[in-house]
Amino acid sequence: MPDASEPSPTPARAATVRDVAARAGVSTATVSRVLTGNRPVSAEVRRRVRKAIEDLDYVVNEQARSLSVANSRTVAILLADITWPFHNQVARGVEQEAVAEDRMCLVCTTMDDPDREMALIELLRKRNTEAVVLIGGVRDSPEYRTRIGRLAQALDGAGSRLVFCGRPTPDPALPITVVEYDNEGGAFAAVCHLLSLGHRRIAFLGGPPGYTTTAPRLAGYRRALRDFGVEPDPALVRHCRPDGEPSRQFGYRTVQALVEQGPLPFTALFCYDDLVAAGAMAALREAGVDVPGDISVVGYNDEPTALDVVPGLTTVHVPHLELGRTAMRLALHRDDPMTMAMRQNTVLGTHLVIRGTVRRPAS
Repeated sequence: MPDASEPSPTPARAATVRDVAARAGVSTATVSRVLTGNRPVSAEVRRRVRKAIEDLDYVVNEQARSLSVANSRTVAILLADITWPFHNQVARGVEQEAVAEDRMCLVCTTMDDPDREMALIELLRKRNTEAVVLIGGVRDSPEYRTRIGRLAQALDGAGSRLVFCGRPTPDPALPITVVEYDNEGGAFAAVCHLLSLGHRRIAFLGGPPGYTTTAPRLAGYRRALRDFGVEPDPALVRHCRPDGEPSRQFGYRTVQALVEQGPLPFTALFCYDDLVAAGAMAALREAGVDVPGDISVVGYNDEPTALDVVPGLTTVHVPHLELGRTAMRLALHRDDPMTMAMRQNTVLGTHLVIRGTVRRPAS
């Protein structure tokens, strides 16, 4: 075996995988592992192989690589709606990490349709996609858990990986890379802040019932109230339709209807996200209700909208970019000795960002 410290002359013909192996002092199988990333390889061996590839100007035969699922070096990002700010920011993090790892990204929209989502995953499995990344929540049900579990197993059997960003796993035993954020904890912190200022009548404008992001935020809201000795009032909880989406229009129309019914039965609003909060603030402004003088408002996600409304929106910050980056890094290096010890089910922290829409309740 040649000494790796004494490089041999670069051959006049196109370099082959055998040339790379000889230059790096490893087997051709090890070179293949470094190229595909589907088997554990030490950092030192990977460095030597990469250097040999660079020295020899070795060009991988992409046609041959595409015959292997694990070698496609293509990552697919599935979004419910390409216009939603939360999804866009997380997808940006996924793409940043994927590009840094020399992967190509595809973006598909599910239109928030579970059947379309399942069909896309199956199609991407057949197209040799290395990882399929699902961003955002989903309507939870026994049927969904069964179907997504089968697809996760099928992807894993083909050498691919299912990845969840901001969505809980249906079963920790499934081969899924999951990176969540502390959804309930963020809601708990937001409502505790309102309670600490003296608010006791706090309304919650939530997402669709049964949605994986709605449930933990509602749980955090209720837990905070009970910790302050306030029994949650079901009349102060409003959800959008099961087939609808938590949008600016939902926030606007819900608050508009409440204003028309008479004196508002709350002194603060905790909203499912910043878009819902923006709609609620617009309805309050049109009705002559001052924010935060008369009603305090808190959002969730810390999207650009939170900085554009007046006054600036107090909201829960979600680490969008880090969600995407972490999920992609863990998925692509799940078999690497350097990352095998890292959990494939990770929860990132959230924190409250205090701006101008919260004040002590009016006497």
